[in-house]
Amino acid sequence: MRSLHHAAVERGIDHVVAATLDLGLAADAWSRAGFRLTPLARHPWGTENRLVQFDGSFIEILGIGDGAAIPEPTATTFSFGAHNRDFLATHGDGLSMLVLESTDEAADRAAFAAAGLRTFDPFGFERIATTPEGEERRVGFDLTFTGFAGATSEPDVGFFTCRQRFPENFWRREYREHPNGVVALAAVVLVAPDPSDFHAGLSAFSGVRELAASSLGLEIATPRGRIEVLTPAGFRWRHGAEALREDPSTLVLKSLRFAVADIGRAAERVIAGGFSVTDHAGGFVVADLGGASLAFEPAR
Repeated sequence: MRSLHHAAVERGIDHVVAATLDLGLAADAWSRAGFRLTPLARHPWGTENRLVQFDGSFIEILGIGDGAAIPEPTATTFSFGAHNRDFLATHGDGLSMLVLESTDEAADRAAFAAAGLRTFDPFGFERIATTPEGEERRVGFDLTFTGFAGATSEPDVGFFTCRQRFPENFWRREYREHPNGVVALAAVVLVAPDPSDFHAGLSAFSGVRELAASSLGLEIATPRGRIEVLTPAGFRWRHGAEALREDPSTLVLKSLRFAVADIGRAAERVIAGGFSVTDHAGGFVVADLGGASLAFEPAR
């Protein structure tokens, strides 16, 4: 058993859940944008996904499968399936959850409780993944769900950490080689009317105590990628007006920022896939793919 008694740790970005009403159409769109996807996988409760892997982080493109037996949440249990089902019913396609890495789910839960964040019963599961060669391998995950309120509202995004039981069976080099040349998920971008309302909750969730503040919002430098929290005006300045049609009333997850090896090659591949791009800050932006804006920037 892992000990609960050790120093607080900073948590890097593990993955982002991109919920979709039609997994087939969403997978086609991500593929046309130049991303390589893993084969279809199914959770024990009936949600289905395909993944876009990078070096240590990934995007989970998630749909609700036929005949899904999704458990309802209770006072002490968080339902991943129900959260995404309800998100889709309210918003349609979009970025529904932000997930940070974990090496010790029990320590995460204790740290969240100590910081005043909501905690839920422990949750873990395993499933069978298929390699490109058709080999079946077991993968498993321990998820620590949490939640927090801002000064005036509840975030419209879910939060949890994820510990992999068999990482050697999960990560594959061939899945991390993308035709558009993306090499990393550099940042996730949230939007809020007042980013400072969520300073304390995001600091406790990430384990990062020092947050950089600017006129645009907040930036959290995690061990793997940045978490940016921008005002609506700041978001539009960074990503363009088309990427945010309406001002959100609370904290939402709206954009992913990718580091690419060759920005010209990336733009050519994305445009060839049928997407319009807008030049911005040495890179370019796709205003909407599955309810999210995607920003491509040269790798640092």
